[in-house]
Amino acid sequence: MEILRRPGVIIFLVLILAFGLRVYHSDTHGLYLDEKYTLVISQGIVMEGANQKDVFFTPGKTTFTPREFWKEKTLGDFFEANMRGDIGNSPAYYAVLWLWMEIFGLSDFSARFPSVLFSTLVVGLVYLFVRRHFRSEPLALVSAFLAAIEPFFIAYSHMARNYSMSFFLTLLATHLFLLILERHKTGKPVAGLYVGYGLTLVIAILSHYLTVTVFLCHGLYALLFIRPPRRWLPFALTAVAGIAVVSLWFIYGGGTYTFRTLAYQAQLYRSVALTSPYQNEFGIILPATLANVAQKALPVWADLFIFSNGAGQMDMLGIRNMAIALLFGLVAAGLVHRYRRSETLPLAVSLLFPVLLLAGLPLFTVPNLKLVVLAALPSLFYLMVLSLRRNTSREQKPLIVFTILLAVIPTLFLIVMAFRNGHTYGITQRYSGFSFPYTVILVALMLRQLVRMPTAIKAALGLVLVLQGYYITRLLSQIYEDRDPKYTYFTVPRGPNPHYLVAQRIKELYTPGDTILYPSVRLNFRDEVEKTYWPYSVQDAQLTNLYLPKDADYIQRLDTTDVNTIRLVKARSGKEIVLFDLKGKRHRY
Repeated sequence: MEILRRPGVIIFLVLILAFGLRVYHSDTHGLYLDEKYTLVISQGIVMEGANQKDVFFTPGKTTFTPREFWKEKTLGDFFEANMRGDIGNSPAYYAVLWLWMEIFGLSDFSARFPSVLFSTLVVGLVYLFVRRHFRSEPLALVSAFLAAIEPFFIAYSHMARNYSMSFFLTLLATHLFLLILERHKTGKPVAGLYVGYGLTLVIAILSHYLTVTVFLCHGLYALLFIRPPRRWLPFALTAVAGIAVVSLWFIYGGGTYTFRTLAYQAQLYRSVALTSPYQNEFGIILPATLANVAQKALPVWADLFIFSNGAGQMDMLGIRNMAIALLFGLVAAGLVHRYRRSETLPLAVSLLFPVLLLAGLPLFTVPNLKLVVLAALPSLFYLMVLSLRRNTSREQKPLIVFTILLAVIPTLFLIVMAFRNGHTYGITQRYSGFSFPYTVILVALMLRQLVRMPTAIKAALGLVLVLQGYYITRLLSQIYEDRDPKYTYFTVPRGPNPHYLVAQRIKELYTPGDTILYPSVRLNFRDEVEKTYWPYSVQDAQLTNLYLPKDADYIQRLDTTDVNTIRLVKARSGKEIVLFDLKGKRHRY
């Protein structure tokens, strides 16, 4: 077992674990709506065909072929696809995905694999980040392990979306930011690091606009801790240069409609929140009252930390039960504070501490052991604060403050924007996911303090963490089975991608002269960005053609009298073969 004591071996095993947890089942379930947009945008195609007028909407032309569908796209096509399909967001991610699929081919697995890789790289970068800046190999290993098993990272590694890439880039930018400060102290050259930081800033913002919340934290850190003020200048110049480059996307690229669309969406969601908060196509959207924002934000805050994941679900646990658990938990945390310097506890206290964690069980209206975890949270968070106070040197205090800022500012930004826009739609975990690399560090610091506590406290809280480990394992199982709405958006598991299956059947059954018929439902456009040239949907035809050979001449046609079935009409007999019935299987979200 001597080999397991080598940090290099351990981090290698952690990375293997991380990769395995992320690649497992990554292509089992069909694409959900946002992933479908990812695929068409990355190929320079506008969903519903706004830049494919000659394919679908030419007067007198009733059929089309894969060869026509796959005609060569221009840079303008990519810009229009990004503008109409994702408000001009994430062009850097779509560029990476386009290049990836040019090399490795277009498939669901191929589309999701960059997310698997970036999410695994996050784990490795967490290790390097903590080892370099916190100067602790054990802390770095624990932080990397926590990042490896974090359900949020695993769930979003299964999505062909920008998030995993953005999480990696923002952590890399923070790493470069701190390296620059370190080089300034030692007098070493920093020009190359400024260039790297500026490029990372540009690519990060163009991978997701909300990455700006991380760079806001960088600015706050500079204002609080970088002295003298003249040292702000190179960072300011780098930021200005980076923003100037990004602004080109908003002036000349697919971001030209971004702010107009964001304003329209804010008005739309506010109207929905006021008129039909529960019965609409977007999910539950509530007016931004203090109570509604708190209710929506609580699970987001709780799920930021792996040991409190799931503890903010008021609808499942009940407010009364949560209040009872926290009341006993606060008393237990008082004991932790009272005996924080003791090596051993009096027998009465040793018995009382676990009793307090369990004392609410007879009073709860629902028999849920998650409430025991909730009762332990005040003690666990107190240990986190205690670790931050005790186990960091004076020169590391700014780093601790920086880590806390990075852990909370993205979610606070969402809350502020909710009040500004008048609705709760944007308060969701994926928009504050940039915080997770830093929360795993804070949890690792808490664990470091826990092992130094008296045996009774350590044992009781350790058992609670084992219980929470069971809940995390169950959550991962639900993610893999595609039935956890918090992370997968679905309670009924998706089947395999129906459009991919149809494409395989077409390649198997099609003979020259046959015709493929696609259902074409009537569309209701909300704004000019969504508007196309045809009042009926071409989405099922587009999504199937993604998986057909680019040089094929299969004859295809839209059928506006059918809304669900994709059919193959044999040329000789006129027989219709139902290739797939899409009713209830389009996986919209």
